[in-house]
Amino acid sequence: MITWIIGISGSGKTTVGKLLADKIRSRVPNLVFLDGDLLRDVWGDNLGHDVDARAMNSHRFCHLCRMLDRQNQHVVAAILSIFPHWQKWNRENFSKYFEVFLDVPLEVARRRDTKDIYERALRGELRNVVGVDIPFPQPPSPDLTFGVPDVLERPERIAGRIFSRIENAL
Repeated sequence: MITWIIGISGSGKTTVGKLLADKIRSRVPNLVFLDGDLLRDVWGDNLGHDVDARAMNSHRFCHLCRMLDRQNQHVVAAILSIFPHWQKWNRENFSKYFEVFLDVPLEVARRRDTKDIYERALRGELRNVVGVDIPFPQPPSPDLTFGVPDVLERPERIAGRIFSRIENAL
């Protein structure tokens, strides 16, 4: 099963994803946690962050997940995922796919922004920031959405709620 966690930077994807991965590993040992920032580092972060580069990164990410899925590996993927056509592709190409949208308001993400991405973008010092100068399209058909106030709960609680929805599919 591929569990795809979507949200803007600062939405909690990585934190929730790691917690969820730990819960799943308690049931199945064959699990891989993938994070968009970590994979960029693995691939040399040579793509940049404009829309075309993000499209290539999404292509790599989705195809890596398909390869792992075909080898019976479960995956928790934490990714911005701004391309609905890749979300559709995931549904068509993975054995089991569960999509989670962390619908965090930009104001909240800005407060959580440890990398100062949003403030630098709003000052004009940084370009190609999703939610500022690149639109973030809401995913068209997530299996589970956490909006306000639920998305503001402790990450452990959100991961637990996701786990309770997918545990029978593992």
